[in-house]
Amino acid sequence: MNTTPVFQTDCPEVKVPVLLFLTMGLVSLGENFLVVLAVIRNRDLHSPMYCFICSLAAFNTIASLTKTWETLMIVLADVGQLEKRGSSETKLDDVMDSLLCMSFVGSISSFLAIAVDRYITIFHALRYHNIMTMQRTRAVLGIIWTMCGVSAILMVRFFAAKFTMICFVVFFVVSLVIICFLYVYMFMLARIHALKIAALPTSGVGKCQWRCCSMRGALTLTILFGTFMVCWAPFFVHLIIIMVCPTNPYCECYRSLFQLHMVLVMSHALIDPGIYAFRSAELRQTFRKMLVCSNWKP
Repeated sequence: MNTTPVFQTDCPEVKVPVLLFLTMGLVSLGENFLVVLAVIRNRDLHSPMYCFICSLAAFNTIASLTKTWETLMIVLADVGQLEKRGSSETKLDDVMDSLLCMSFVGSISSFLAIAVDRYITIFHALRYHNIMTMQRTRAVLGIIWTMCGVSAILMVRFFAAKFTMICFVVFFVVSLVIICFLYVYMFMLARIHALKIAALPTSGVGKCQWRCCSMRGALTLTILFGTFMVCWAPFFVHLIIIMVCPTNPYCECYRSLFQLHMVLVMSHALIDPGIYAFRSAELRQTFRKMLVCSNWKP
């Protein structure tokens, strides 16, 4: 998908060093792979929420791997080792576009699953383990990964670029509205419940502690989603501009910042593991054991 400026403009395209893309891709790849490995190895983290976080980290890993791969291909093409328009290079480009589409749709879908999980945790606490069983969690993850893989292949191979961009923007906006509604609704009801529990005798302390713990998890995932929005929103504004005003000189000035938008997109995969480690004591302890004790077993 060509998203670079193609019309004359007074705003020169901002270039980002290839080494920066490569470094960010490799670092985020290592970080997110560490998150996936931590959740897999530590049985204490085999819960629905951490499974969905693991899925999000896995999609981030795919995005980081794909961007690193693409950067290496650009370097090889610049030194004459690859043809920029060869048949094999075109096929590889389609594969990378499919993986990037898959990682984006998968990240949004994982956020939706996490939001629903947090809602059930907070407002259906007594029935949570009956509703969110590991079997249902695996089924949801299977549906997410199958849907993302199939939709990514269809969009890249069979749909026009403009239609794909429209699908991305619509999916992004609809998902944003649903997730924001769930989180606003959760925090509003949680505040009301907290006031009611505060008026009860001390017998309600245990339930209050459970709800506070759940709200902490919801707050962590709100931070994650906010980071996703900040990092991805400029890219989607870029897509909208391509469709709405492709020849406007002011729009062209915004499009000249495309590589900076890609740096923000890659920063999302770089920042997420730090949020996991900062907000989750369980993951933090698992990271410490994995990095310090090479023979550690869960």
